[in-house]
Amino acid sequence: MTAKEQNKSIDTRYDFTHAPERRGSASVKWDVGEGELPMWIADMDFATAPEIIKQMRHKLDLGAFGYEEPGEAYFNAVADWYDNEHHARPETDWMLFATGVVPAISSIVRRVGHVGDNVLVTAPVYNIFYNSIENNGRHVLSSDLVYHDGAYDLDFDDLEAKLAEPLTTLMVFCNPHNPTGKVWTREELERVAQLCAKHHVVMLSDEIHGDLVLSGPDYTPAFSLSPEARSQVISLVSPSKTFNVAALHAATAIIPDSSLRAQVNRGLNSDEVAEPNLLALDGTIAAYAQGREWVAALRRQLRANRDHARAFIGTRIEGLRVVESAATYLMWIDASGVISEAPGKPGVESGYNPGSDALAATIREQTGLILSSGSIYRGNGSDFLRLNFACPPDMLDDGLERLERGVRSFKQTQ
Repeated sequence: MTAKEQNKSIDTRYDFTHAPERRGSASVKWDVGEGELPMWIADMDFATAPEIIKQMRHKLDLGAFGYEEPGEAYFNAVADWYDNEHHARPETDWMLFATGVVPAISSIVRRVGHVGDNVLVTAPVYNIFYNSIENNGRHVLSSDLVYHDGAYDLDFDDLEAKLAEPLTTLMVFCNPHNPTGKVWTREELERVAQLCAKHHVVMLSDEIHGDLVLSGPDYTPAFSLSPEARSQVISLVSPSKTFNVAALHAATAIIPDSSLRAQVNRGLNSDEVAEPNLLALDGTIAAYAQGREWVAALRRQLRANRDHARAFIGTRIEGLRVVESAATYLMWIDASGVISEAPGKPGVESGYNPGSDALAATIREQTGLILSSGSIYRGNGSDFLRLNFACPPDMLDDGLERLERGVRSFKQTQ
């Protein structure tokens, strides 16, 4: 069954079957060659919720665009969303506006600790974390996730040992995790936060994918942990991934502790990443106040796409294994079976491993399909590919068929 045929069972009044034409529109994702199909960057090929577009048009009709600052309507919209969607209501006085999750991460890295300090991550993890850390003169220290039988887990002994290092002042935690799609349990998150508090390490929880849990229990916002655990916690949230509005440049830092909040607030304002653009407030309020039905329909589409892609890869592409995940629209694919068994070359046991860079490059060259090589996420990522399945069913089928051809070509040419 194709993705399009599977899609017929989805009853929705929103259109997830057509992709806006974004070639030539300054889109990072679609700045590609003729005939190429980008399925790499975390950017959906769906139009955003019509309720958001309507509110943005209303704002443009105003015709006057002076300075703005977030107020009660903005912060209440954020609080209401987390209360309704995740059953965890943050206090509005815990919140600070920022012009995006990544700008906020970089600002917090600069504000917490000093040049030369360690910032702890759990690799493989979102590659831009490394930029925020290393570009600001800090050292990346990783407590690598343990990969076993197609699943990832934390190594708490290793994690605590690295949190206890004197130079470790900050931990950047991905919740839910990108690229693996893992949703941390409340117990796991509480334990991580407790260890951070014990060792006087600030825990920065990137929760940008929190609204996109597709199966199993919901994610746990870090700000909702026990009072003693959240004393050193910062949650960063945004509508950008949920509603496909990354260029809106709007995010919220939720920080229960007043002293830590004041420290972060000073950094955001000193770095000039605390002032909204002309659509940031209206777009975010519309998303959170009017977007629940659209997000529910989106999740149904993403779930259907994920299940179809898993089945296709599992039955049609020998050597690839999809890592089971509960969240995000990013599929983490174990390609070690293809990479290590390429004909004409010794296997990894002999010291040769072309890695996912070579595999991704071959797939693009031979088919035009663009995937993310897992090596950029570090850890064991050199054995993996990341595929974005947030697209119309026809586009997904095209991408999967290209992936099948690309893997076949890699096996034949290596």
